[in-house]
Amino acid sequence: MTKHTPNRRSFLQISASALALAASLPAQQAFAATSGGTLRVALNITPSVLNPMLARVNSEYMLGELLYSGLTTLATDMSAQPDLAIEWASNEDASEWVFTLRDNAVFSNGDPVTPDDVAASFAKLLDPETGAPGRRNLGPIEAVAATGPHEVTITTSSPYADLPVALSYPTAKIIPASIANGDFESLATTPVGSGPFLLKEYLPDQKAVVVRNPDYFLPDQPYLDQIDILTFPDAAGAVAAVLAGEVELVLEVQPTDYARIEAAKGVTGLRTKSGRFLDIVMDNAQPPFNDKRVREALSLSLDREAIVELVAEGYGTPGNDSPVSPSYQYYVDAPLKQYDPVRAKQLLTEAGYPDGLSIELVASVKPGYRASLAVVVREMAKASGFNIEVQTLDHSTYLDQVWKKGKFYIGYYNMQPTEGTIFNLLFTSEASWNETKWNNADFDAFVSQADRTTDATQRADLYGKAQALMREDVPAIVPAFFDLLGAQADYVQGYEQHPRGANFALRKVSLAADAPTR
Repeated sequence: MTKHTPNRRSFLQISASALALAASLPAQQAFAATSGGTLRVALNITPSVLNPMLARVNSEYMLGELLYSGLTTLATDMSAQPDLAIEWASNEDASEWVFTLRDNAVFSNGDPVTPDDVAASFAKLLDPETGAPGRRNLGPIEAVAATGPHEVTITTSSPYADLPVALSYPTAKIIPASIANGDFESLATTPVGSGPFLLKEYLPDQKAVVVRNPDYFLPDQPYLDQIDILTFPDAAGAVAAVLAGEVELVLEVQPTDYARIEAAKGVTGLRTKSGRFLDIVMDNAQPPFNDKRVREALSLSLDREAIVELVAEGYGTPGNDSPVSPSYQYYVDAPLKQYDPVRAKQLLTEAGYPDGLSIELVASVKPGYRASLAVVVREMAKASGFNIEVQTLDHSTYLDQVWKKGKFYIGYYNMQPTEGTIFNLLFTSEASWNETKWNNADFDAFVSQADRTTDATQRADLYGKAQALMREDVPAIVPAFFDLLGAQADYVQGYEQHPRGANFALRKVSLAADAPTR
């Protein structure tokens, strides 16, 4: 271990300890949490992967969060909070971190959670052969070692001040070392985690049922006895179910249904500003999108404010071809790109398409506004000379055949904790999900330098340059950011929408004393 500088270490250690203490104290709530009861949650995308390290979509993230624990978790203000780790500290340049683990966490098979389990879990996560989505979003981790009975030391190849936040990534769950080093494939059917719930029943494309873990390391949580996770074939069906009292919580409400929720009795609409976005993914390595003029022409073919109204029903904000929304710390404002079909047509002509460009745009049917955006893009871009044919696919087919493989399709992504994590997830040359294949060396350098520095002014400058480069070079089109929309029965207590969109904290949810019994 390298020598820790006392001042910085003490400060970070005290801060993390304070967070841990706050997490262990009763929350200052406007209600008295009651134990017991069953919460029914409606989803319209089935969790089809049980192994938490291989999760890809929000429903799978939620199931992983219920059954497993990570070192840290993410608060709604995007700060790292204790999970299995109760405190942490770094050396002066944030290249070595020491995490102190709880002493009362156990896996569902009865084995205690140890530093060796943490080290083995990260070795498995970081192994390219594992194929863990978001692997690179964990930061530049070089080594993870057990350095004490309840201590883990993580070293990074370069300074990385955001490591505790990065470790909250939904796939960064801790599993037994015996499974990480042995029958890893068994997690596809038999979860072994230390989360607040245990899996009772799992029927693909129908439902998952979890029950309270009596050995969870927070003795007062979870409050619920059981959660039924129900899959509905479409978002409208989930809305109808909550209005009829058949479910208590809908995590995703489409903008077209939200007005019905707000007008209903006994149901509360949930709305949170977020950096969640749809983007138009273009393969920058293949014609026609290897020509910047074509990408810019399509960007200028879109009326972004109209897209917010037409696709998001007004529940969102215009995007400017960067995934960084005003919800991020280092967001840099810039004049919104304006609809300019004349200039767009000129660019297409210069790129060799004087008679226009015909191309197919693919969209998953879930969530529904993917297909809505595709249709709006088709219609808006006609005036610029684009002849776009829209193809819609069921979501499983889209994931298997189009995502990360297609030339031109509609992507859909949650907000990430930091600018660096969203850039490294999607747009750097070594991104986990390098869909655009933009591979811009200047952009990579801006992001890498920003990730390594702990100086806020330097980070703001570098992340700002990265945003500007994306707006200029248009590797993908980000036309709008979407508010998170959901719904809950009035007797549901303690659920808080997370702007990240992939964190749920259902262990904190309870049902009021006047909730109907079943």
